[in-house]
Amino acid sequence: MPTFISHAAVPLGVGLGLGSKTISRPLLACGVIASVVPDLDVVGFKLGIPYSAALGHRGFSHSFVFAAVVAIAGSLAVQNYKTSFTSAIWFLFLSTVSHGLLDTLTTGGKGIALLWPFSDQRFFAPVQVIKVSPISISRFFTGRGYAVLISEAAWVWLPAIIIGLSLFLIRKYRRPNLPFNPDPTATVS
Repeated sequence: MPTFISHAAVPLGVGLGLGSKTISRPLLACGVIASVVPDLDVVGFKLGIPYSAALGHRGFSHSFVFAAVVAIAGSLAVQNYKTSFTSAIWFLFLSTVSHGLLDTLTTGGKGIALLWPFSDQRFFAPVQVIKVSPISISRFFTGRGYAVLISEAAWVWLPAIIIGLSLFLIRKYRRPNLPFNPDPTATVS
């Protein structure tokens, strides 16, 4: 898995790129939290749950269904986010599902149960380019931990920055009457 810090790159890149009128700061904070929630399944190790079990690491909490549940639950508090319900649900879904999708790109583990509960099959992306992070904090402060950070900078943070800057530039330079314009009252000068 990427480190918990790097899972936040996707909601940060997308949220900051779309701007606070679309993704409010409270919603952005919830997106960052939603992006790391799937890894709470590591408590299963202490409870004796096997890694490959549906409730094990990278199991149900890394699935599309789990991401949808988190998005719906989080969006129920939409009035506190100062944004639309639709923006909240899609942003929280993207933030949560990005966790499992990033994990499919890692070089270790037993795959990700993206399709749970419809299938217990674990998946990896066709290419695995992100070095898997050690779960133990003590093992993170080694040469392997350094290699993980370099890998995440190249394969997680750099793309998230590019996406964020692209969204910012589109937002800044778009023509106001395009179909994806969130302000239908805007006109072209």
